[in-house]
Amino acid sequence: MSYAGDVDPADSYAALRADPDAVLVDVRTTAEWSYVGLPDLSQIGKRVIPIEWQHFPDGTQNDNFVELLRDAGVAEGAPIYFLCRSGVRSAAAANAATAAGLGPAYNVSDGFEGPLDREGHRTVAGWKAVGLPWRQG
Repeated sequence: MSYAGDVDPADSYAALRADPDAVLVDVRTTAEWSYVGLPDLSQIGKRVIPIEWQHFPDGTQNDNFVELLRDAGVAEGAPIYFLCRSGVRSAAAANAATAAGLGPAYNVSDGFEGPLDREGHRTVAGWKAVGLPWRQG
């Protein structure tokens, strides 16, 4: 791991609330944002920065990811919390940001929806499951 570390969703939200420079970057796809939902940071006076790590629908990697981070106003030295569905794409994004000199970059472990439960549903962990604010896309 070359990024700053994995942080659970509740601790990520607390860090975003406590640090005015900290940002949350959702690296899921446009389809996920629209149909599954997005974190809602309005209660702490922030907005989520949505930048696809992989393009929908073909799954190709977004070669402009780091450039889009900078274009979105992510400043060098600002803590960045990366979120995906379950914590895999966001770890890759945190690595890419770190390699580009951004961050400290953190992976939000368990992501927005978390892992599957015994019935194949995403209800056991993640941003939504722990009751953090979110909204339907």
